[in-house]
Amino acid sequence: MKSYKFKLVKATILMLAITTITSCSNNDPKDTKVVADEKNEQKLADNEMDAKFLVAACELNREEINLGQLAQQKGNTSHVKSLGKMMEEEHNKSLTELTELARIKNISIPTSETKDGQEAYQKLNMKVGKDFGKEYSNMMVNGHKDAISLFEKASIECTDPEIKAWALATVPTLRKHLELSIECQKLCEKM
Repeated sequence: MKSYKFKLVKATILMLAITTITSCSNNDPKDTKVVADEKNEQKLADNEMDAKFLVAACELNREEINLGQLAQQKGNTSHVKSLGKMMEEEHNKSLTELTELARIKNISIPTSETKDGQEAYQKLNMKVGKDFGKEYSNMMVNGHKDAISLFEKASIECTDPEIKAWALATVPTLRKHLELSIECQKLCEKM
């Protein structure tokens, strides 16, 4: 009888230890980009490029929206505030289109700002005055150059025709954003 009780106590302690370890490992909230990527890997082995593109495009849109809002709050010139407003509005529109496309295609996308987006926001938020305007316009120029490359690549390499078409249709808007960002950058450098 003692042996049975000992085994029962030992098994109970082992189960409690496993439960504790498992629950402790789930306390660290995951970046929503990581969660989306994991869900997509499980569902979409055949069109991984499509899923990765929509996740990256979502991350980009969310970052541009948040940085645009910050530019409207902290910008010390009308051209920085104006660029921020335009970025927020147009990337919100793009995010709405992307969200619907992802829903139709059953692709998971980030549901909030990712860690990279948060870091970009924090970096920009540390700047003030002229330095803020210069940093914001530099971020917009570099970010839109990268975005154009991403969308052009997706318009060629994605497998889903609707995703390819959306990527291709978005490139002219991104080019316009790049031009306006370069203009803002030049104005900020003159100050």
